[in-house]
Amino acid sequence: MDIAIIGAGNVGKALATSFKRAGHDVVIASRDPEDAGNVAAATHSRVATSNARAVAGADVIVLAIPFSSASAVAAEIAGAVAGKPVVDATNRMSFGANGPDIDTTTSNAEELAALLPGAKVIKAFNTIFATHQSDPIAEGVQLSGFVAGDDAEAKATVLELVREIGLEPVDVGPLVRARQLEGLAFLNITLNIVNGGSWQSGWKLVGAPIAAPVAA
Repeated sequence: MDIAIIGAGNVGKALATSFKRAGHDVVIASRDPEDAGNVAAATHSRVATSNARAVAGADVIVLAIPFSSASAVAAEIAGAVAGKPVVDATNRMSFGANGPDIDTTTSNAEELAALLPGAKVIKAFNTIFATHQSDPIAEGVQLSGFVAGDDAEAKATVLELVREIGLEPVDVGPLVRARQLEGLAFLNITLNIVNGGSWQSGWKLVGAPIAAPVAA
């Protein structure tokens, strides 16, 4: 599968590493061409000269960017991602007088879906730090990879990607559940900020009920 990753930070590099290890072709794009080139070289991926060119031939697009850049990136790629899975790996956080805060009335993923109405937006990879995006084991435990989305086919594709990179895939339901996934990430991030953590913590769901098959 051809995967385009927009973003050449820690998350983009970690996911490129894992996707390449799983046998996929990866192309990297970034607002900083030098960063994109460095990540592409480090992960044996290809580099694109623009976001639009990166997504043009991709089967799946992953946004590994600060969400403050989402509107500009969406404007660049909107015409090329119609009908394609676009994975939102961003997180929602602000800082106020009392420290870290989060608006739970909506989610980054839902806002992205509004910016890309033709795409199949999926929330995934946001609840684990970059370290565990490239190595899904924490203290000997396989971490969970939570996935939310409204399109069943696109969600199945992303759940398989989650499984292939070594996480335990967990389908949490429709895209609106991204609010809770962003909340999980917020809690993990905040715990590390407040307690001077090592950014190695992660989530594992145990004993989860399995959805019963729908009768034909």
